[in-house]
Amino acid sequence: MDEHKDFLGRGWAMPVALDRLTGRLAVAQFEDDIRQSILIILETAPGERVMHPDFGCGIHDLVFGAVDSTSLQRVRSVVEEALRQFEARIDVLSVAADIDDGVDGLLMVEIEYRVRKTNQTGNLVFPFYFREGGRA
Repeated sequence: MDEHKDFLGRGWAMPVALDRLTGRLAVAQFEDDIRQSILIILETAPGERVMHPDFGCGIHDLVFGAVDSTSLQRVRSVVEEALRQFEARIDVLSVAADIDDGVDGLLMVEIEYRVRKTNQTGNLVFPFYFREGGRA
């Protein structure tokens, strides 16, 4: 274990699975825990968690919207707002979503962030399906 990084966190890996080596629940830790937390925030629609109904990202409300410059700005805005509100371990550096990336109902949302305690930067590309039936 890397004790000097304990402050970054540790928790169940998502999706929940067993560790093949130990037979115990798989664990995500440190920067990987942060990355998985970001994905959980983005994949959760507000209202899905009964005990925390405001948790999540409002991107899901935009699924059936037209893809234009206004909706792209809204995607960037709701993603950045959700990450700032629910992931205190990072600073959001940028969120990008380009209409050129929209193919077959898929919009790639690129997120750049910095881990506050270590100053380490990271990026994540989140696939956002904006048309019904776009997700396999």
